[in-house]
Amino acid sequence: MRSLLSATTCRQWLYPGPVRVFTPDEMARAGQQPWPVTVDSFVVINLLSMLPLMLWAQHGRGWFTQTLWWLLWAGVAGVLLLISRDLWWRPTRRRLNLYCYAVAAANAVACIALIRLGHKDVVLALVAGMTGVLSGWWMLTIFRVQQIEARLRELADQDAALRLSTQLATAQIQPHFLFNTLASLQHWVDTQDPRAAPLLRDFTAYLRATLPMFERELQPLADEVEMVRRYLAIMQARMGTRLAVDLAVDPALDAALPPGTLLTLAENAITHGLEPQLHGGRLTLRARRDGAWLHLDVQDDGPGLAPGWTDGVGLSNTRRRLAQACPGATLTLANAHPGTLATLSLPLKT
Repeated sequence: MRSLLSATTCRQWLYPGPVRVFTPDEMARAGQQPWPVTVDSFVVINLLSMLPLMLWAQHGRGWFTQTLWWLLWAGVAGVLLLISRDLWWRPTRRRLNLYCYAVAAANAVACIALIRLGHKDVVLALVAGMTGVLSGWWMLTIFRVQQIEARLRELADQDAALRLSTQLATAQIQPHFLFNTLASLQHWVDTQDPRAAPLLRDFTAYLRATLPMFERELQPLADEVEMVRRYLAIMQARMGTRLAVDLAVDPALDAALPPGTLLTLAENAITHGLEPQLHGGRLTLRARRDGAWLHLDVQDDGPGLAPGWTDGVGLSNTRRRLAQACPGATLTLANAHPGTLATLSLPLKT
């Protein structure tokens, strides 16, 4: 253990930097933070403040010579900034050490040349500057790697939360619907109702099609509409002529949404709007395209929203999943006179 620790310590002294290497996918996902322009501003302000001081001091040299020295320092600073930006976008241990050893070698050559030219007073400043630059690169690389790692952990937590929300949506949607359907099916079987066989076929097809969908974070709109269609077929078998359905969604529309989103809206419309009414009602599902956006309307002709209504578990969970999986998507509910109109707006794929 001591020898291993000693070897690791020596390696860090001779070959310092982070061990973590990010894949291109990880950099594309978590490494898109912009370069901090305050660093550029800091360097520019310091260079501008150096110019009048150098011209004022002169040290026996003319202003032309001092200006050339300032331009040399400005050029070096520009190169160092470019290297810093490269380390920001590609913070690898190998790249850090390549730049550090290259600058150290160039600095050694410059110091030898300055000593031979009689500028020994500049050598100490050059060595101090190099030490500061190399330390700055090391800290920049370490900070950048930690920043990307933190962002990857944050995205992983968001993905885990999204998967949990999907599982909660499954747990919230299915028992209510499944138990009611099974109760109807059991009653029809006991009474030898001829509607039992068609309901069982629709119910089996619904389970076969929908259960795997809840394992996804997003699914195509066409699959979501098909899931709603199977659900409505079961509800029509249970409610009979009390439920009328109008579906007007172009299957060619290329959009994706969390599984069960439209199903939650359709279930709410029937459970709270149509099923309590003796005469039932009509549920309408239609899609409207507006440029790069798709608007999905789920409308019923029931009594409408109750005064002071608030989101239930299903709607709250749906909003949270939309915010995580489809940034910019919105879900609004309003009275339609008669009934309730739920509008889901989400971006079309490009």
